[in-house]
Amino acid sequence: MRTGLIEALDPTRGLIIGGEHRRGGAGLFDVEDPAHRRVVAAVADADTRDATAAVDAAHAAFDGWRALAPRARSEILHRAHALMLRDADDLAALITVENGKSLADARGEVVYAAEFFRWFAEEAVRTGGDYGSSPAGGTRTLVTHRPVGVAALVTPWNFPAAMATRKIAPALAAGCTVVLKPAAETPLTAIAVVRLLAEAGVPAGVVNLVPSTDAGAIVGTWLADPRVRKISFTGSTRVGQLLLRQAADRVVKTSMELGGNAPFVVTADADLDAAVEGALVAKFRGGGQACTAANRFYVHADVVSEFTARFGARVEALTVGPADGGAEIGPLISGAAVDRVTALVQDAVAAGARVAATAAVPESKGWFVAPTVLADVPVDAAILDEEIFGPVAPIVAWTDEEELLRWVNDTEMGLAAYVYAGDLGRALHLAERIEAGMVGVNRGLVSDPAAPFGGVKQSGIGREGARAGLEEFCETQYFSVAW
Repeated sequence: MRTGLIEALDPTRGLIIGGEHRRGGAGLFDVEDPAHRRVVAAVADADTRDATAAVDAAHAAFDGWRALAPRARSEILHRAHALMLRDADDLAALITVENGKSLADARGEVVYAAEFFRWFAEEAVRTGGDYGSSPAGGTRTLVTHRPVGVAALVTPWNFPAAMATRKIAPALAAGCTVVLKPAAETPLTAIAVVRLLAEAGVPAGVVNLVPSTDAGAIVGTWLADPRVRKISFTGSTRVGQLLLRQAADRVVKTSMELGGNAPFVVTADADLDAAVEGALVAKFRGGGQACTAANRFYVHADVVSEFTARFGARVEALTVGPADGGAEIGPLISGAAVDRVTALVQDAVAAGARVAATAAVPESKGWFVAPTVLADVPVDAAILDEEIFGPVAPIVAWTDEEELLRWVNDTEMGLAAYVYAGDLGRALHLAERIEAGMVGVNRGLVSDPAAPFGGVKQSGIGREGARAGLEEFCETQYFSVAW
């Protein structure tokens, strides 16, 4: 990492409100590098007064921003895309320091995050509407869309750049102003992104950043403020349920991207080489700490032994350690995460599962867990019902398709799923019967700025990305015109 990069951000003045860098009313909090368990920065800690000040600034900037021509907003977002790519190495270094993921993963995230600015720069100028005649005659209907207003954005620690840009970009493209609360574990990347937006030409007050260790107080303040008309949250289902209850009091427009429990299905005729490669991506990107991560592997009994052997060999070859040492798999985010994942593995083994493969873990103070493949996992094992959020792949053998689908769909989650099959028609047949918002068919990635990201059931409400992502920050208005 470039010398002085964190210091150049001045995280002690990490609140950015109305274009001004401020100290927080609650003092400072420490950010720890999970790979080495060392404090890397002290960051400004916001209180509820700061939260209100952020809304003041966003509300004051709203009329001017929404009145700006869509082409002007688009050009600003294009500049933001270019600036993120210019600073990609520095941003990736920040992500590895505060999140711990490998440098390759971090660089990939930065490119993906930047693409949201380019995609929504292009969508910003595609203003939609409609015109029609009343069936009864005598009137015409003009339909238009307008920005919802001040939007509260709440992002998680696992993708500190991409989760921010995936919300900021459509909000700005639609003409909204925003208040952003990043995860306390990873505020440094958010500070850097908001600074780049200012450099790109985003006016003061349009994007306001409020790092805080008291997420409940900050977000609760925003949801109680009548000027806040939208909340977009990515995080756990439990917290999402709490926010939905609070949003209901004022009927605030909501987008919720919540937990997952993604199945990874391999049929008897699947290309096993492709399935193994896809499984490595779907399971181990970010160390398995992704809501879209493959969580449960259902492999046909005819090929389960061969798949497990091939997959296990690849997992055993993974390098684990700090990003600055070139490792492929980094640490988990905290000691609590290590304890939770370890307990899930121990419980699965106690229930009859077998450890088929593990990667070596270095001697370190960091929060590392060995990438692990579990075979012979019972279908009622607790690990299949929990979002693991770690580098563990439990494998279940299946033979009957109807029984497989019952297992796959027997969950309250429905974010992502993966299907590998040799016959594309059969793959799509299976995919259509899986209760999930996104299905990767013969590929281990489902995320794309041009696609509507989101889930069903308790995995969320609304979509991010694609045209749908822009519409989440708009209200529909129509004019009934006498003719």
